[in-house]
This record gives sequence, structure tokens and C-alpha cells, in this order.
Amino acid sequence: MKSKEKQYQEMFSAEAFEAQEELNKLFTELEKNADDRETIESIFRITHTLKGNAMALGYEGIGELSHTLEDIFSVVKDKPVNLEKGLFKLLFSANDRLGEMIESLESKKEVNYKGLIAKLELYAEKHFDHSVDASSDNPAEHEEQLPVQVEEELNEDSDQETKVANLHFSDQVQIPIKKLDSLLNLVGELIIEKDTIIARNQTRSNSNEFKRLHRITSDMQYSIMDIRLVHIDLLFNKFHRIARDAAEIEQKEVSLVLEGTEIEIDRNILKTISDSLVHLVRNAIGHGIEHPEERQQAGKSTTGTLTLRARNEKDNVLIEVQDDGHGINPEAIKSKAVEQGIITREYAATLSETEIIYLIFEAGFSNTKEVTEISGRGVGMDVVKRATESIGGQIFIDSKIGEGTTFTLKLPSSMAVKGALLFSQDNQEFAAPLSFTEAVVSLEASEIHKVGKGVMAHYLGRTIPLVFLSDLFQLTSLKNVYTKGSLHSTFDSIEDKTKSVKVIIASYNNRYLGIVVDKLLQQKEIVEKPLSKPLDKMELFSGATILGNGNVCLVLNIALILEHMYNEQRSMKMNYAEAI
Repeated sequence: MKSKEKQYQEMFSAEAFEAQEELNKLFTELEKNADDRETIESIFRITHTLKGNAMALGYEGIGELSHTLEDIFSVVKDKPVNLEKGLFKLLFSANDRLGEMIESLESKKEVNYKGLIAKLELYAEKHFDHSVDASSDNPAEHEEQLPVQVEEELNEDSDQETKVANLHFSDQVQIPIKKLDSLLNLVGELIIEKDTIIARNQTRSNSNEFKRLHRITSDMQYSIMDIRLVHIDLLFNKFHRIARDAAEIEQKEVSLVLEGTEIEIDRNILKTISDSLVHLVRNAIGHGIEHPEERQQAGKSTTGTLTLRARNEKDNVLIEVQDDGHGINPEAIKSKAVEQGIITREYAATLSETEIIYLIFEAGFSNTKEVTEISGRGVGMDVVKRATESIGGQIFIDSKIGEGTTFTLKLPSSMAVKGALLFSQDNQEFAAPLSFTEAVVSLEASEIHKVGKGVMAHYLGRTIPLVFLSDLFQLTSLKNVYTKGSLHSTFDSIEDKTKSVKVIIASYNNRYLGIVVDKLLQQKEIVEKPLSKPLDKMELFSGATILGNGNVCLVLNIALILEHMYNEQRSMKMNYAEAI
């Protein structure tokens, strides 16, 4: 893997070569029409950007020469000056030198540039009646520091200004994301066709030809996925300004800390969750971190610390938004949820602290006392939750009163392929995303118990709801999941209570659900495609894939199933609590 510095150098070189080529074009246009204000403004913007990027990465020479050009055009755009042919010779010479310096980042060849800066400054002093401030206060300093170099470059007999400019080509190519998406889609189709061919030739599946085919398609798939990966600091670095503005609005002192910025993630995932991270950061500053005087009274530093952290965990990327504020008060959340009609007072009394804290993800919940520029505007944590779920992710909360709160987004590192557990139900193959699969277990029917309108079982010391997938298939809507007897049908039909059943233990937002299926098959990486109309209305499934045998395999929407199960269960408990 390339070092971070190497990647930054390649990115800078690609952009710098583009800038240098654009300057050649703009200088040519300006030489033909010296009064073109739009061209002058463009040159100033490009040199300013090139200077800033070079200085930020420590490329001193490129930064100094760009700075000199920027200063010259700062004068040109603000004052009427005569742009003589002699200036353009210097400008083209300077741009050629920039190209050599950009190229030298790779070749490590030393390129002289101080004398050229001196020539530009001398020209400006003589013809603009204005001293150009660049790397030094006066050009004579260059002559003192590098007399031989300056004399050589000041000799107006030098070939530097009259030679034909060399062409420079970057080693990087900018590709629109849509083209990468299309290419990845084609690779997905190729993998499906490969699996189909191998499945139809089982007797030769271990032959060298098929092994090579598998390796090549796999390498191609991961190579394209790798192209789509970006360092997470592409997003994290934008939060310096966001955190600063939010802190100023809230009149709080906040220090932003970034960790794990080298972690890579799919660009589309980063784009999808960017607004969610903005909301979480503003939420942490608005609701989590205390005002300076309050922190001082609590024995804390007056400056709160907000940490954005990324790390890898298996095939996932975890992004944490952590503050050292006052934490989430479950009692305050409970009172607000009751006040806003999200839950009843009787039902609230049955909930654990963790369940109460997770109520902040309910649609319509708000813990804001007054509307400000960053909170209380109807965009709640439910939006963050939905955005995270839309890409197969999950969100978790860990909070301690007086110490702070951590929101953790568990995200797939790529949207291209996903791990899945294949199983069969009624002789049809289905898939369950591994990101929501906690375990697979075998239970005797005698270990399953009917409780109210549903069935339950014990898993690792806790009682969790179970659902027979065959029962879900009989429902017209998941909203009817707790209609009387709807979840008892398959269980009641089991005559031999010593019979074992296969259970997929699914987990989502600290909630567990056992899904009983006919047969467990294998783990497999799949390319999931969204369902087309009218199948997209099926709540049970999030998408589909094609297996090696050519069969279409539907992918269970575990997040939605769990959501409905717990919402209906909560509704029943609330009605029951009110009744007694």
C-alpha cells in the first residue's frame, strides 16, 4: 500500500499539472487581449490555489514561485498596467519552471528558481511602480544568497525564455464516479456469470482453468473497489470549520481532534453519511458539550473536546463522534418522550436506561428547549439513523452522565459487495446480510415458548423474540406482525417438540431477533441489486442477487423486520400497561 505522503504527492502533482497547463492557455489568451479581466482573475485564482496547496504540503519552491505570480496578478487585476511582451516571456518561462518543479517531485531532480523570482520582482518594480512581495522583501537578497544562479538566470541570452515548452503528463487520471459505478456493475455481472459457469461444470470446478478464472475476476473486483476508496480525512478535514462555527453560535469553547484519518472507505458511503456526521457534530456541540462556566464548575477544562475517530473492524469501518460533555440523561429523555406522545408514562416505566436513550432515534423526538441555528428545526436523529441504515449500517450510543457521549456509526467499507448468509425456506434460496447476523444456532422446539401474540426463546442469558419466516411470508404487511395468532401458526404445527429448528440470530441497534428458517446453506459474497417495480414494495426484502445456479435470491431486509417487530411489540406493551 502506498504511503499517505506518496498519495498526497500524486494527487497534488495531478492537480498542479492541470493548473500549469491552464496557465499556459490563459497566458496565451492574455497576450492576445491584455484587457481581458476574466482571464486575469482566472490566473490570479489558479496561482493563489497552487501556492496554498504547495505550501500546505511543504513544496517550498513551487509555493514561492506561485506566490510571486500571484502577487504580480494581484497588482495587474487591481491597477491599470501595461502588459509588455517582455513580461509574457517571463511568465511563460516561470510556468515552464513550475512544470519542471512539479515533475521533480517524482524525479528528485534539483530545479533552480530563485533567479527567476528575482527577475519577476525586478520587472514588477521597474514597470508596475509597485514592489512585489514574494519569498523576500527585496530581490537583491536573492543575488546575495545565490549570486551565480541569479547571474546565470539574469543573462535576458539564456535559452530558458525562448525554448519550446515541454509537454508534461500526470500519472493520474480523473475518472467520473458514474463511470466507475458502471464498470463495477459490469464486474458484478461478470462474477455472477463466472459462478453460473462453475456451478454448471461441477466436475471441473477445481480445474486450473476455473481457479484462474476465479482469481482473475476476484482481483478485478477488488481492484475496482480499491479505486473507489478514499481516505476518510477527505471528509474529516471539513469539520474544522463546521465545529468552529457551531461552537461560536453556541458560545462554547471546543477543540476538534481527528483520529484514524488514514482509514479508507467507499466514496459513495462517505457521501451518503456526510450530512449525518454534520448533524452528529452539531448535536454534540449543541447538546453535549457544556458552556465554559458550567464545565469549570464541574471541574473540567473550559474547552470541550470533540473527537472524530475512524477505525477498521473486520469488513466494516467504525466512525465515532465523541464528546466529553455532560452525557445523556435517561430521565430527561423519558420525560420528553412522554411529553411528545412518543411513549406513554406507563410504558416508559418498563424500559431500561439503554432503551430510553435509544428513543432519541424516534421520528419527531426533540430534546431542544428552543430553536437555534443548529438545533430544534425538525431534523432529528431519526434522519441520521435512516441514512445509516440505507447503506447497510448501524448506529450505537454509549453515554455516561458527567463524562460524555459517543455515537458510533458501523458502516460497510464498500457498497459494491456484501457478505451474506444463504439459507433456504420452502425450497427457495434467500440471503441475510452478515452485517446484521450475530450468530446461527439450533434450538429444540421445546426451548421455544409462546408469550402473548409472539414466541420467545433464550439466547446468551437474554430472552429474545423469535419469528418463523414462513409466518412472515403469510402476512400482507409487516404492520400485521402481531395480529393474533399470526406468529404462532408454524410453531403450533410442530408436533414433535424435540425437533430442532435452525435460527439466525439477527442484531440491530442493540436489539435481537431470532429468525427461524428451514435450512442454513453457506456464507457468500453477493452483489445486491435493488428490486425493480412493483417488487420494490415488498417490505421483507431490500434487494436481490443472482446465484451461480442462475436462481434469483432475495435479500432479507433485517433492519426493517426488526424495526416492525419491536414497534409492534412496544405498542402492545403500551396498550397492556395502560390497561392494567
